[in-house]
Amino acid sequence: MQSAKDTETKTAGRAQLLDGAVIAEQIKQDVAQEVRQFWAEEEVKPCLAAVRVGDDAASAVYVRNKIKACEEVGIRSEHHALPAGTNAIELLDLIASLNSRGDVDGILVQLPLPGEIDESTIIDSIDPEKDVDGFHPVSIGKLSMGRPTFVPCTPAGIIELLERSDISIGGTNACIVGRSQIVGRPMAQLLLQKDATVTICHSRTRDLPSVTRQADLLVVAIGRAGFIGRAHIKPGATVIDVGMNKITDEATVRRLFGAEADTRLAVIARRGYTLAGDVNPSEADEVAAWRTPVPGGVGLLTVAMLMRNTMKAARLRRGLE
Repeated sequence: MQSAKDTETKTAGRAQLLDGAVIAEQIKQDVAQEVRQFWAEEEVKPCLAAVRVGDDAASAVYVRNKIKACEEVGIRSEHHALPAGTNAIELLDLIASLNSRGDVDGILVQLPLPGEIDESTIIDSIDPEKDVDGFHPVSIGKLSMGRPTFVPCTPAGIIELLERSDISIGGTNACIVGRSQIVGRPMAQLLLQKDATVTICHSRTRDLPSVTRQADLLVVAIGRAGFIGRAHIKPGATVIDVGMNKITDEATVRRLFGAEADTRLAVIARRGYTLAGDVNPSEADEVAAWRTPVPGGVGLLTVAMLMRNTMKAARLRRGLE
């Protein structure tokens, strides 16, 4: 991969793509080696228990991808698929059982949960030593203090992507659009720890383009397809697109993808939709130096970092790290 250092003076032209698939594969290979070493030392495989409630199709795909990644790196996995009628008490009982099991190292509860189940209560019930998603208040608190902990997988994957692509973080102006507990806020903490100057924007930010145009590094996670365009991006910036939106409208496809629109429309004809991020790729390519594609960018890194967190949990629980 070409180093970002080679394009620091870039101000125009087509942005280079940051290939999340390549970096994710590197991370999984690293984890697979750790799993083999762990097996040699402990004669046991790390175990991830994935819990899904209901019949949400997207959640089923996400869990299936995570189980597949476990198989690829040698981590043992369990899939607890509960019916849509499962109530909070039944889910809490399952988590308590998983918490008590010595052979389970990580617990993943796939979000969103059915509306009648309070997600905070469920997340709080997970043993912090098995919180491989990094969503527990203990994990969040340690992260805010700069102490070692489980880091939410998407922000952690973005840091890996930047560092392995030789993109500077220290001393840069970084802007995050979105303030969720899953991406925006932990992303800000990680960038601060890497010596970036960080701004967080959200739905109440005044004159958003004037803020985002100051950023050398722009991370977007708002759930609005193609919302961030050329007016929001500083020439030569690195743009990380965390969005994952289903698009079915031809006009939107042509607005976002330009010369690639016909390929995307063929995907819609075959699958019923195509995926787009929160950044308009056609416009971003006119000004940015680097950007992540959707798909093929951040999503694969999220799964890879879940594998790393599970391996970390297995070692921590046995006093090996």
